[in-house]
Amino acid sequence: AHPNPASPPLSLTCGLHSRVMLLLCFVSTAACNTFAFTEEPPERAGKADGYCSRILRAQSNRKEGTNEFRLRVEGDPESYQPGSTYRGWLSVIASSPSYFRGFTLIALKEGAEGDKDEDYVGNFQIIDEEEAQFMTNCPPAVTESTPRRRTSIQVFWTAPPSGSGCVVLKASIVQKRIIYFQDEGSLTKRMCEKESLYGDATDKPLLDCCACGTAKYRVTFYGNWSEKIHPKDYPRRANHWSAIIGASHSKNYVLWEYGGFASEGVKQVAELGSPVKMEEEIRQKGDEVLTVIKMKAQWPAWQPLNVRAAPSAEFSVDRTRHLMSFLTMLGPSPDWNVGLSAEDLCTKECGWAQKVVQDLIPWDAGTDSGVTYESPNKPTAPQEKIRPLTSLDHPQSPFYDPEGGAITPVARVVVERIARKGEQCNIVPDNVDDIVADIAQEEKEEDDTPETCIYSNWSPWSACSSATCEKGKRMRQRMLKAQLDLSVPCPHTQDFEPCMGPGCSDEDASTCMMSEWITWSPCSMSCGMGTRSRERYVKQFPDDGSVCTLPTEETENCVVNEDCSPSSCLVTEWGEWDACSATCGLGMKRRERMVKMPPADGSICGAEVLEVEKCMMPECHTIPCLLTPWSDWSDCSVTCGKGLRTRQRVLKSPVELGECSEELEQVEKCMLPECPIDCAMSEWTEWSECNKSCGKGHTIRTRMVKLEPQFGGDPCPESIQRKKCKIRKCSRRHEKKSSKDRCKMRPWSNWTECTKLCGGGIQERLMTVKRRFKTAQLSSCKDRKEIRACNVHPC
Repeated sequence: AHPNPASPPLSLTCGLHSRVMLLLCFVSTAACNTFAFTEEPPERAGKADGYCSRILRAQSNRKEGTNEFRLRVEGDPESYQPGSTYRGWLSVIASSPSYFRGFTLIALKEGAEGDKDEDYVGNFQIIDEEEAQFMTNCPPAVTESTPRRRTSIQVFWTAPPSGSGCVVLKASIVQKRIIYFQDEGSLTKRMCEKESLYGDATDKPLLDCCACGTAKYRVTFYGNWSEKIHPKDYPRRANHWSAIIGASHSKNYVLWEYGGFASEGVKQVAELGSPVKMEEEIRQKGDEVLTVIKMKAQWPAWQPLNVRAAPSAEFSVDRTRHLMSFLTMLGPSPDWNVGLSAEDLCTKECGWAQKVVQDLIPWDAGTDSGVTYESPNKPTAPQEKIRPLTSLDHPQSPFYDPEGGAITPVARVVVERIARKGEQCNIVPDNVDDIVADIAQEEKEEDDTPETCIYSNWSPWSACSSATCEKGKRMRQRMLKAQLDLSVPCPHTQDFEPCMGPGCSDEDASTCMMSEWITWSPCSMSCGMGTRSRERYVKQFPDDGSVCTLPTEETENCVVNEDCSPSSCLVTEWGEWDACSATCGLGMKRRERMVKMPPADGSICGAEVLEVEKCMMPECHTIPCLLTPWSDWSDCSVTCGKGLRTRQRVLKSPVELGECSEELEQVEKCMLPECPIDCAMSEWTEWSECNKSCGKGHTIRTRMVKLEPQFGGDPCPESIQRKKCKIRKCSRRHEKKSSKDRCKMRPWSNWTECTKLCGGGIQERLMTVKRRFKTAQLSSCKDRKEIRACNVHPC
């Protein structure tokens, strides 16, 4: 992804470890008059004439300061890395509406007067030739191309080599008045050479390594890309680091570098997170590569170290293959990666670096022009050079900072030496601990598992990853059952060791790395028994310097034509097998031979000239599918409660690669606020009997709440209703008669408990017959029941 479609591509220097940009910031409150430095004619120009120093002297006697403009280096570093390139700005301070017309930039050794060539250090690089140019009479200085109103200017500056000391970057500007060079202030930036954390690690790859023997290292990758540290537009669902791929290699092979173009392997890692092509490219380099470095992908990108151990891998280096490179994609992203490029582990003292620690910021592979994590695919045409991302690339970038501050590192890599083998040139070790560490590696490693980590037993060793005599790896695993003290980290649950395929288990030769066998030679006899041979060569000798005893030549008997009689025909040897008829799964292959001489007696040649056999290719559909990123999730299928939502992606790989078995649509459940549930009531009961046998009374009916209202649903209606009733008028004579002639009743019972605590319940009481007179009719002498409402207040 490039920073701005309107800006020209950045000019990067091959092999640099980092880039930073110089920034010049100006503010003015008045209109500007056109101003240009008066330069001598070209034939009199040149540093030999001291033109640069005359500019400095002419402007150094003016002491007026300014707070309106600012010279900045991206990230505001206090020190510089020798040989690295920095980006700088000269621009108007944000709080001011001003502008400037002209400027001059120089870089001097601290304390230098500028009257000698060696006073000027580093090299400026022009980003936009319409904005800036080198000063004709003072080539080390940069000035404006044309005087016009502007609020900022950007240039690159490459730091001088190691040993150059402190550097002072100075700017003067042309406004209505001239703001001159100053020894300090906002238009002056002082930086000193950065001291290496580890003195035995070189800043740049050595052209030739003088170390002896070999060294073994462990590289550990600590991802620091998380929502807490990088909150802007952080992709919560799909964040991950792709599988890490790299190698220890010679100076003749470059996996990737700033200022170079991404190979197809780098492109597939950068855009798809697939290391398959990159590993293929590495292995094709043969003797230029010593160890292939591989680590698994990490989903999600960040987890605490007590939950998931940081991934690591081991690799070796020797005198010719002393550089180490790797890369991994932060996903999802257009084509953004982190990694190391040609990290030199050979020291100037002819030893092996003890430890290297690097904080990593993302870089752009130059193959996709997206500016956000989940930008749609937008191939960059033509392809651009690999460059580091900056905080000023694009306002929509997740790393954007209008002030141009440094990007917070997204990862840290630690490379530690764990063993040295063979005779070493620098026999004085780094320290006592280093002696112990090297000796310990020669002995059987003891289990240093903390007592607070409880593991299961180790599983059996897996089969070797190599089926030939190429060096491979096998693995065993154990399970962390308990971590009694979270402050004490538990070692890895996986263990790896080198191995080779069957038939390569010779004790002394087990560390020999052999090439594949070369094709058999022709049979020595065209008729009858003969011999043929084939060869292979040693790709890597044992690390301990011992002799490689694996055979490099193999001979066997061969018969092309068994019958040598006059009635037999002579045929050629079989040709190579044709390619398998299938690209995956089961297919057929064939080979042919020709008749060299028909039978001398004129008979028909009975020898077979065509042979067909089955062939098995890799299982179908194992070719990695090239897919677009997932689309955004669709809206939930419901407006409330539980529903479903979907997202899709599209197949980008050609159809001829085979059918892709990867899913192209995903469905997941979604939950919106619960739907309102209305109150549900039972049916009304029948009306009760009138509560009076004569005169005015009432009767009631009830219903029950079957489902209480939820999530704002309609409330429950009334649960009890009453209405008046009257059976007949009451008369005293009738009452006396009824009490005398009908029956004798017991008193009313107590009211029963209410059927509900709230919302309307009912109570009943009974009056039962105590004695029935003979003259009483059965229908007029019976038990009575009364019902009344209770607890009618709402719940």
